[in-house]
Amino acid sequence: MPNAIGSPEKRRVRLERDIARLNEDLLALGSIVEQATLEAVESLKQRDFETSRRIVRDDREINRRRFAIEEAVLAVIATQQPVAHDLRHLTAVLDVVTELERMGDYAKGIAEINLRIGEKPLIKPLIDVPRMAEKAVAMLHSALGAFVAGDAVRAREVPNADDEVDQLYNQVYNELVMYMISDPRTIDGATYLLWVAHNLERLADRVTNICERTIFLVTGEQLEMDSEGDFA
Repeated sequence: MPNAIGSPEKRRVRLERDIARLNEDLLALGSIVEQATLEAVESLKQRDFETSRRIVRDDREINRRRFAIEEAVLAVIATQQPVAHDLRHLTAVLDVVTELERMGDYAKGIAEINLRIGEKPLIKPLIDVPRMAEKAVAMLHSALGAFVAGDAVRAREVPNADDEVDQLYNQVYNELVMYMISDPRTIDGATYLLWVAHNLERLADRVTNICERTIFLVTGEQLEMDSEGDFA
């Protein structure tokens, strides 16, 4: 990162360039997390162990990128001495990249569950779980777009989809509990699938956190949003 030297105009150009690069890196990391999530669920559905093993290995790349972005943010703060909106943006990037790293852990966890189940068949076909993954990933994609664009209106709208994810989670939960009640032999298999659904539900919750950071970025207010995009 360059030192904070030169005319105010040149410093401004450098800062905007550095922030744009950070946004690009953030979107790239988000894309990796989105793909890992969808592939993790698909590998479970198809009982594809090789893909699951790759997702577990690739989690190290997600961690590496997170740390690289954090280091870049700290370098910009130290050398460019940003204030006001720019400083909010940089500190918000630190929060968002942490959320993305945790989402990557959820994808890794789903892949590990597939490996743990092993050759045993799933106790039921996966229908609602892949739908949960698709909706959660769509939320993440929209939230990151809103963050980079500084679009508070869009950020308020994204959490509305969390209700749909929660409804699907409740359906999965209730169905799996019924399996366990009717046949205790399904308890282990049902528990594994409950963990998968829980990971996806938590991923969607973390998307709401990104939306909160976007509101902070635009307005400077640190407020908590509910699933309807309102402030709690």
